Amino acid sequence: MPTSAVSSNTAQPAATARSDAGPPPPAPVFLARGLTKIYRSGDLEVRALRELDMELYAGELLVLLGASGSGKSTLLNILGGLDTATSGTVRFEDHDLTSMNQRELTQYRRDHVGFVFQFYNLIPSLTARENVALVTEIARDPMKPDDALALVGLSDRMDHFPAQLSGGEQQRVAIARAVAKRPDVLLCDEPTGALDVETGRLVLRTIDLVNRQLGAATVVITHNVSIAGMADRVVHMTSGRISDSYRNAHRISAEELSW
Repeated sequence: MPTSAVSSNTAQPAATARSDAGPPPPAPVFLARGLTKIYRSGDLEVRALRELDMELYAGELLVLLGASGSGKSTLLNILGGLDTATSGTVRFEDHDLTSMNQRELTQYRRDHVGFVFQFYNLIPSLTARENVALVTEIARDPMKPDDALALVGLSDRMDHFPAQLSGGEQQRVAIARAVAKRPDVLLCDEPTGALDVETGRLVLRTIDLVNRQLGAATVVITHNVSIAGMADRVVHMTSGRISDSYRNAHRISAEELSW
């Protein structure tokens, strides 16, 4: 009997601990550990990333802030499979990007990643619809080009050539092209850098809409601190390291941003 009593008493705290633990946190889409990138030119060595640790979660909109040379574009390129780390590891879901060869990285980019850059990189001789169709022809489960352009508010501009579109419209075509493949990850490198404030707000509203509707993990890199308010989480980079990170209690709309 004393033995049974002791067993009963010791079992109870364990059950209470399990009850208080709650559900496990979600697994990150990206997990980077000790990420280092060194560029060499002769005897010159530049450390773009310095043993950086970072996570990115499904559906999250993250704004990555930093001055020129802070390493944010290098980080984005490694996450997107456009560049490789010198050391450290970065995983996307169950894929180890740091162990992939160039053919595997190309497959990864095609199947999982959408890119939006500061400059639109549209083909001048193709219409908006045709520029988007270039991606849908090679994607696994693409949207129709018309649907992707409708998502970014360009249903009435599908048959226009880039020269017939404003800068903001061209950037929205670039966003439609990026999201037409239904990417798991949307990576945006200074997407408003070449735009005026009003047009920039419109492009950011489009990115916010795509993030909410498609649920793609989204990274927007910028030097403009005013954009931070639209993010779920804000990460500051300095000299190849994360110097600060915080979550916004509430995301504000792109229309509320000012700079």
